[in-house]
Amino acid sequence: MKRIRSGDIAEWGVFDEGIQKAGKFQSKPLGSAFVLSAYLVQNDRALQQQHIMHHLQYTGSHLQAAGSAKPKPAGKWLQGLLDFQKQQDIGLEFWVGNEELVHMYQKRLGDAGYITFQLARTNNRGDGLLTAVRKDYFRVLNYRELLFNDFGDRVAQLLHVQLAVPLPQNRKGNVQLQQEILIVNTHLLFPHDSSLSIARLHQVYKILQYVESYQRENKLKPIPIILCGDWNGSKRGHVYKFLRSQGFVSSYDTAHQYTDSDADAHKWVSHCNHRGNICGVDFIWLLNPNKFRKPLKTSWAEAVFGIIKYQLRKASLAENDAFALLKADNLGDFITHSSFCEALCQINLIEHPHGLSFQETEDLWIQADNDGNGIIDYEKFQRWIWNPTCSEQREENHSESREDAKEDSEEQVIGFKVKNAVLSPHEVEKGVWPENYSLSDHARLTVVFSIVRMLCPVFKT
Repeated sequence: MKRIRSGDIAEWGVFDEGIQKAGKFQSKPLGSAFVLSAYLVQNDRALQQQHIMHHLQYTGSHLQAAGSAKPKPAGKWLQGLLDFQKQQDIGLEFWVGNEELVHMYQKRLGDAGYITFQLARTNNRGDGLLTAVRKDYFRVLNYRELLFNDFGDRVAQLLHVQLAVPLPQNRKGNVQLQQEILIVNTHLLFPHDSSLSIARLHQVYKILQYVESYQRENKLKPIPIILCGDWNGSKRGHVYKFLRSQGFVSSYDTAHQYTDSDADAHKWVSHCNHRGNICGVDFIWLLNPNKFRKPLKTSWAEAVFGIIKYQLRKASLAENDAFALLKADNLGDFITHSSFCEALCQINLIEHPHGLSFQETEDLWIQADNDGNGIIDYEKFQRWIWNPTCSEQREENHSESREDAKEDSEEQVIGFKVKNAVLSPHEVEKGVWPENYSLSDHARLTVVFSIVRMLCPVFKT
């Protein structure tokens, strides 16, 4: 492994695109930062199981995030990891059913100065998550476990951490910045077929709901949120679009100035899956505290409408034919509630255990029938299902209305600036999986962040 030093990373100066566009991003490097690393580790006794690891390290200059490989053997790999990435906060997915491996991790990480948090998947699946925090650099203020209790028995961990080393004060010396971060570690369900699209969205929705609930319960001021893991989906997937709709940015894509367009969708890969397909599935998502966020329920509805359109187009239906399917045998030129539900059943989104619930279906209908007249005409169909680009305009209008409602004061907070990102082995950055790479079926992702001060507008409630 190549040791990452500050001198190895070029200064990129890439800021969050949405904040730049708003012209409100005012930042100042603090001269302090973190290292967040994500590793896919694999147990020698369970070579078909995939595992994820995340690290967070106070370095005094940058925040780095990385993802990497399975141990070969596990003990030698772990020792190499500790030698390579010292003084880090680590989160990993590993084989919790193997008591020998669990003991080895806990013993060696404990000896290296970490406090560990372990969470197995439900229904005795054997594997699970572990997050280990370097005690002399971070204080763990709280730790929560999220059990999805769904088809895939997936889980997530939430850590609320605080810097153990105070940040420098501003010039006036009288502003105490919130030195806290929310970090989520998870591994989403694999999309075995399209019927699991809703189940995967449910998992992300639950994570974001839980984060929002935690922030409200603890009356937290705006702080950065980082989501790490194997998301088992690419940039063209519904999970990616859902998180982007909520204001999160993919750190790797931000560093390389890749857009959400189809042209940039396959510029890099990070995984060669059990089917032999290569794809980019490992992400470290960042949400800065001054980023505009539309209501979570709105993003959820837009994501589901996106799945509806995908399923209709998968059936080779053009726009007019898709509208005809949704309105069924109705003689009028509109979609009724009953025909809408019938169409959802035909495209396999309801009436099975992993689909939409009755209430979620009702919420979708209410969203599309926004004037409450009991029908979805062709204009509404275009707006919400077939051509939802106007939702972006609604978001901009909403953002402008919030600007108008802004109070005179702005709160100073800390956020992260994406400095650079690399994938290893380097071939995957070109969208190619090297034939001679045997450490893991996942590449290692390293993202460099620096801590910055930023102004977060305070809105009237």
